[in-house]
Amino acid sequence: MDLISVIIPYYKKKEYIISSINSVLNQTYKNLEIIIIYDDLNKKDLNLLKKIKKKDKRIKIYINKKNLGAGRSRNKGIKLSKGVFVAFLDSDDLWKKNKLKKQIFFMKKNGINASHTSYTIINSNNKIVGSRNAKDMSYKLLLKSCDIGLSTVVLKKEIITSKIKFANIKTKEDYVLWLKITFNNNKIFALKDNLTKWRKLEDSLSSSRLQKIYDGYLVYRKYMNFNLLKSFGFLMLLSFNYFLKDIKNK
Repeated sequence: MDLISVIIPYYKKKEYIISSINSVLNQTYKNLEIIIIYDDLNKKDLNLLKKIKKKDKRIKIYINKKNLGAGRSRNKGIKLSKGVFVAFLDSDDLWKKNKLKKQIFFMKKNGINASHTSYTIINSNNKIVGSRNAKDMSYKLLLKSCDIGLSTVVLKKEIITSKIKFANIKTKEDYVLWLKITFNNNKIFALKDNLTKWRKLEDSLSSSRLQKIYDGYLVYRKYMNFNLLKSFGFLMLLSFNYFLKDIKNK
């Protein structure tokens, strides 16, 4: 049974982190390590995380000396990991208990290096407010719409390199990674099963539309090296598709 490294960046999610970690500890797939990257300069939540760490020897905590952001914190977690596979979980999201077992079986059976799953969208009170159905994602499809939930993704660690990694931007840092992975005719394959609960919070960075628009532009212009016109064209398409998805779940 291959080791899976579960990487969780932590920044001011005290009210959700225990449930998130428990959803990993309760997995039917047991050969895993949990790598928490503490990215808050305020250390007031460290005692809580250290108490959680005492529950299970598979939990490891690493403290950033300065705020790195979610993307670079995940990159640090990948470097520190020992697993054959890496999985990502935000500190307010949840996994169903058979998530890893089903996903690793799916990947091994089909000989693939990258996968994601369908997921449910929940609010701060755990109420279901929407859902997303996973589909096989190619580079061409991803350029138009980022239809991959970060907390659903499992990757073979070997595909992460110095050039294929999370970007150093406030939002959409994962979008850059998905584009880099799929660039050379690769795909991120879909397991249709709904195995994750993604939490949508109104005060989160991911809910800031202006920040998303700016970072979306950086994805195309800075990280994909598109010219100005092409960058704005894909940004408009990305924003339109996001708007359609947002309307669908209201």
